[in-house]
Amino acid sequence: MADQDTKLTGPDFGSGVPAHTLQPGSSLLGHALGEPVLLARVGDEFFAIGATCSHYGGPLAEGLLEGDTVRCPWHHACFSLRSGEALRAPALSPVPCWSVQRNGERVMVTEKLERDALAPVAAPRRAVGLRTVVIVGAGAAGTAAAEMLRRLGFDGRVVLLEAEQDAPYDRPNLSKDYLAGTAPAEWIPLRPTGYHAEHGIELVRARVTRIDPGARRVELAAGTPLSYDALLLTTGAEPVRLPLEGADHPRVHYLRSLADSNAIIAATGSARQAVVIGGSFIGLEVAASLRTRGLQVHLVAPERRPLERVLGPELGGFIQQLHQEHGVEFHLERKPERVTAAAVVLDDGTELPADLVVIGVGVKPRLELAETAGLNLDRGISVNPLLETSAPGIWAAGDIARWPDPHSGEKIRVEHWVVAERMGQAAARNILGAREPFTQVPFFWSAHYDVSINYVGHAERWDTLQIDGAPEQRDVAVRFVRGGKTLALATIFRDAESLAFERSLEQAAGNSA
Repeated sequence: MADQDTKLTGPDFGSGVPAHTLQPGSSLLGHALGEPVLLARVGDEFFAIGATCSHYGGPLAEGLLEGDTVRCPWHHACFSLRSGEALRAPALSPVPCWSVQRNGERVMVTEKLERDALAPVAAPRRAVGLRTVVIVGAGAAGTAAAEMLRRLGFDGRVVLLEAEQDAPYDRPNLSKDYLAGTAPAEWIPLRPTGYHAEHGIELVRARVTRIDPGARRVELAAGTPLSYDALLLTTGAEPVRLPLEGADHPRVHYLRSLADSNAIIAATGSARQAVVIGGSFIGLEVAASLRTRGLQVHLVAPERRPLERVLGPELGGFIQQLHQEHGVEFHLERKPERVTAAAVVLDDGTELPADLVVIGVGVKPRLELAETAGLNLDRGISVNPLLETSAPGIWAAGDIARWPDPHSGEKIRVEHWVVAERMGQAAARNILGAREPFTQVPFFWSAHYDVSINYVGHAERWDTLQIDGAPEQRDVAVRFVRGGKTLALATIFRDAESLAFERSLEQAAGNSA
């Protein structure tokens, strides 16, 4: 999603800069050969990489420089300064890399280096007897896992099974810019047509009906069964559907897939009044997107404040105020009773006119395959620190997996895109025999008009909230503390603080980029 028209600023590294311009451990934004470049110094070494993150174009010059890596301030992707390689999701592609020459006290950026986006980043690795890896689900975790297998040099068979015709695509955008009409359709596919075949990933459009762990076989709705040596389950989640009278009407929508988002967009062409049911992140992002498209929006939720359970009363109240400033009308501590031909009727009898209804009350993990296969479940698929399930040769990652989180000391299941991608990458490494516990810090972001909230860590409950700054001034950090330990941090426009907190949690768990 990077902006290809980035304005060139700073010095021309092609002409060179004095070496003393950068102190060890610092970086400088400039340009070379007509492209924005980040020049960084590590000890007495100098490195030059593309200045914008390959995920959404975040400014790496404003990120966290540590060792020979840099982290994006927007969504916490991490890149190697030596190679430009994307070390951590949500970025899946590398950034450009340039040669650097030092002549005495002058440092110059010379030629741009070319490399394949999926060229192996390590010596080929393969566990004993591993020939075929099957991945069920081409969402965040499944796609990241398939690509990581190739990036690690695995030359066996990689089969990615997905019943949905559009996947893989950028799911977070479906309720944000894409739904709002400010992101073009070409931004949505994660990879261009033919990409997977080019890199030896078999993307098969098929619905899995059963898993036989004993025979190590996957059965499909159509076609012959598929044998595997290693199986990764990344089946994701699906919307919770309300048992609501009239909810089967064509103008009532749920949002999970690209097809769902397109259907809502199509409905906005003739709709003028919309009702969003649910004060979840999805519900609120949908409300913001529909307001951007000019619809009148009513939002119905049973809570006293939206997102209070996740973000606390201060941020929840701010989010409500922000939406109200943009014209959203809230009906809190209320529930829908039924949908009629022209309205949504609430439990107090209020009738809200509705040409379009979107229900966003949360999701639930897709566990049917795991349940029939006899895997251990715990409000999700129970996995160990290596993301292994209770059945030999089967891993699980993403929205369906509940894993032991070293930061909170609890087993958690997280429904966030970045977490799913990172779990998929970790599962791929462990399938190849790495035996690395998954210790990465949960992270997500949520966009509301011109405000984005970054959330690092995981706090299902807390004793106290430590608030620094003011949400209404678009400058705040909220720490979620339990038992004297800060479990999570939510920030608005404090990217450096968000990155530093993520790093502190990693250091406490003995983890690194």
